[in-house]
Amino acid sequence: MPAVKKKSRPTPPAARSAQSRGAPSLPARKSSPEALRDLLDAGRDLIESEAMYLDERRWDDWLALYTEKCEYWVPTWRMDGTLTTSHDEELSHIYYSNRAGLAERVSRLTSRWSPASSPVPRTCHIVANIRFIGAPSQDRMQLRSSWVTHALYIRQRQTYAFFGSAEYELASVSGKWLIARKKVVLKNDYIPSMIDVNCL
Repeated sequence: MPAVKKKSRPTPPAARSAQSRGAPSLPARKSSPEALRDLLDAGRDLIESEAMYLDERRWDDWLALYTEKCEYWVPTWRMDGTLTTSHDEELSHIYYSNRAGLAERVSRLTSRWSPASSPVPRTCHIVANIRFIGAPSQDRMQLRSSWVTHALYIRQRQTYAFFGSAEYELASVSGKWLIARKKVVLKNDYIPSMIDVNCL
C-alpha cells in the first residue's frame, strides 16, 4: 500500500517574520542579588572610610561623608535598661541635627576649649557585621553595624574600649553615597570622661 504523504501546515506569515528576525533580545540587567551586593559594598566602603578618617584625624574628610542636613544621635540608657527614644525630651550623649553642628563639635575637639579631649585620644576603630535594615533602593538604604573603638587617653595613660552598634541611613547625593542619619548605641556607657565623636 503506497505511503501517504502528510501535508505540512503552512507557517503563519507572522511566525515566518519572527523566525527570520530571530527572537527579540531583552536588555541586559543586573540580577537582584548582584545589585544588592553592589549596594552593600558601597555602604560598607562608606562606613569603613568613616572609621579610617576618624583614626587618621582627617576631620574635613569625615565631615564630607555627611549630608548638610544630617542627624547624628547617641541616645542614653534608662535605669530599666532600655534606650531613650526622644532626643528632644530625654537626655542624649550627643545629638546634632545638621553637619554644621558636627563641624562645631570637631572644632571644639581639636582646640583647647575641651580640656577633657586635650590632647585628642589616639583611636583604632573596628567595624563589622554590616547588614541591610529593610530593603534598599537605588538612592536610599539603611544599614547596621557592630563596632569597637580602642582609645588611648594620653594624659591619663589609660586605654579604654568602647563598643556598641550603629544604624545608618545613607542617601545618594549627586551620584555619591552620604550619611543622612546615624544612630550610635553605646553599650558600655560607664565612660571614664566625656566621650566624643572620634571615639564612636
